[in-house]
Amino acid sequence: MEHWITELANGLPSLALFAIIAVTLYTLGKGADWLVDEAVILSTRWGLGKAVIGATIVSIGTTTPEAAVSVLSAIQGKPGLALGNAVGSIICDTGLILGLASLIAPLPLNRQLTSRLSNVQVGAGILLVLGCFPWTSPAKVFTQGGVLPQLVGVVFVVLLALYIYQSIRWASAAGANPENGEEVDAEEASGIGTLLKLIGSIAIIVVSAQVLIPTVSIMAERIGVPKHIISATLVAFGTSLPELVTAITAVRRGHGELAVGNIIGADILNVLFVAGVSASATQGGLRADGQFFQFLFPAMLFILIVFRCGIFVSGDQLKRPFGIVLVCTWLLVTILSYVLSVEMH
Repeated sequence: MEHWITELANGLPSLALFAIIAVTLYTLGKGADWLVDEAVILSTRWGLGKAVIGATIVSIGTTTPEAAVSVLSAIQGKPGLALGNAVGSIICDTGLILGLASLIAPLPLNRQLTSRLSNVQVGAGILLVLGCFPWTSPAKVFTQGGVLPQLVGVVFVVLLALYIYQSIRWASAAGANPENGEEVDAEEASGIGTLLKLIGSIAIIVVSAQVLIPTVSIMAERIGVPKHIISATLVAFGTSLPELVTAITAVRRGHGELAVGNIIGADILNVLFVAGVSASATQGGLRADGQFFQFLFPAMLFILIVFRCGIFVSGDQLKRPFGIVLVCTWLLVTILSYVLSVEMH
């Protein structure tokens, strides 16, 4: 789809590109508004809590395009892109997006539920590294790297189903605490109708993001921005745009738990769903070259552990000072990745 949009946008005048950018920014915002509204109603109606709706249904919706792109990359013989997409999204989601969200307003936490989900989040990151590790030739890990085998990908997909099931069990045990106004809305809404509206809102966000990023990239080229800057910022940022818009809208509307759940869920799904399905789709699995073990995997685990420690010390809210820590951690990781890539080339 992105290739088709790029070809179409290339033939349009700059004024038309500006109009497309304005329209897609508007639909992104409206889609996020509707998504948050429907997610809140659904969480009330089903009694699961906003964090779990964010960590399951919303996260599956926002990561499905990444999974589709990654599976196609793997099938077309570019497995490094599939794995890099998953790892890069985890780093961006946890550091930048969650950090920005908590800077806008403190994020409320259901301490027990969030702690359990975060344990799964860190565990998924560790599982990804262990799955890619070259156990038969560990001495070559930093030079030749390893492979996430097809069988491990299948195991990840099975674990995905278990994760969704267990999340719902934990939420049911923890109980939801809807506000009175939300109860009225939930009573008026059909559960299936609300779910369909939620899926429709996710589709609007995802399609808007897929149109916006190539259009902005072409516009940036036309005004003289170098291609390597575009690929290192806009294109990499584009895969996390649905999570960013959803998180910021949720926080602005007073539903911070939904934002936290969405990011934790997106991280878990990037491993079990994006990497898992991509590895399952290819006989050779997903190759992780030496650079993954030299930098990308350690950076991913570092940022996940920083977030896990933040939950441990934060009590019932993720506050602004910790948002600064997360954003600074993301900046450190990003700057180091650019420095190392320049040195290697």
